[in-house]
Amino acid sequence: MPALKTQAQAPLRSLDQRMEALKRANDIRVRRAQLKKDLKTGAANIDDVLGNPPDYVSTAKVFDILMAVPKFGRVKAARFLNQCRISQSKTVGGLSERQRAELIGLFNR
Repeated sequence: MPALKTQAQAPLRSLDQRMEALKRANDIRVRRAQLKKDLKTGAANIDDVLGNPPDYVSTAKVFDILMAVPKFGRVKAARFLNQCRISQSKTVGGLSERQRAELIGLFNR
């Protein structure tokens, strides 16, 4: 008889912990949205964001950040990532130094 699988459940959290997590998540969303607007307008530089990413960007996907750069669409962002051998699901914080340097180098060409 096969053993019954039990689903792992997250530990119970207090209301305060849930509210704090929601507050942090909302803060990150707002800051990322502002960064994307700044990238679109030219107030922020993609080299700085990729070279020394702020903490709220470290869990964002590189593909999404590239899409916020002017004159970048899905095809061009995918091409840049493929040239650097970076998966489209890679996060900014998960980039290796080689990947980071290669991606910044493509922007400086």
